[in-house]
Amino acid sequence: MLNDPDVEVPRAVVGVGNDYPPSFELALHSHRRGQFLHAASGVIAVSTAQGAWVSPPQRAVWIPPETPHAVRMIGHVATRSVMIDPAIGGLGPECRVVGVSPLLDALLGDAAGIPLEYDEDGRDGLVMRLIVAEIARAPVIPLAVPFPSQFALAARCHAFMEDPSVKSGVDEWAAALRLNRRSFTRMFRRETGMSFAEWRRQACLAMALQRLVAGASVTEIAFDLGYDSPASFSTMFRRVLGVAPSQYVRPA
Repeated sequence: MLNDPDVEVPRAVVGVGNDYPPSFELALHSHRRGQFLHAASGVIAVSTAQGAWVSPPQRAVWIPPETPHAVRMIGHVATRSVMIDPAIGGLGPECRVVGVSPLLDALLGDAAGIPLEYDEDGRDGLVMRLIVAEIARAPVIPLAVPFPSQFALAARCHAFMEDPSVKSGVDEWAAALRLNRRSFTRMFRRETGMSFAEWRRQACLAMALQRLVAGASVTEIAFDLGYDSPASFSTMFRRVLGVAPSQYVRPA
């Protein structure tokens, strides 16, 4: 098991395994290698200057090499991940949440116990090569909350993440930034790559996932986010993520 994922070892892919107590936070840091960060249990919330990504079990976050990021653990978190040399590649230059198949989940668990200087031509080397192949085909999951670079808009986005609500609207934001509706919507898409409605939904989903793992009920979360009923929240959740809220964070 590797506790220092940036340790210099003569292998392109190395396994990482760590266990964290609830609410543990890793301050802003970066790695020379790309990191495929998977929570075998609990939920991880990764944040960078560009956005936020929330990942429960059956998901993972790809963090490109040299990307400053902070990580917050929600619940008891056991990470089983791999660090990938930049020469190998990965999932591109941007953070993203991806699906973890049962096969990849098992491989990541195995990789955490593989010696650092494993036999590249033996069974351990085959495991690492298969992990890279499985990561390359992992589906991207829509759980990104990109942050704008424009200062006033970024400040409002960060404040919204602290208290998200589906009732917060375009006109309210435009007025706060002293813009007309059309100018605001254009700027928002230019800065985030999303419409305001899409971004608001993603921000609410990110908060909902964290609260689900913390033990909040679907009803409580739905009303706190401004939905008219738990059913309407569950419908949105299922439409975006494919399962009901109560099922999404359930351990495999």
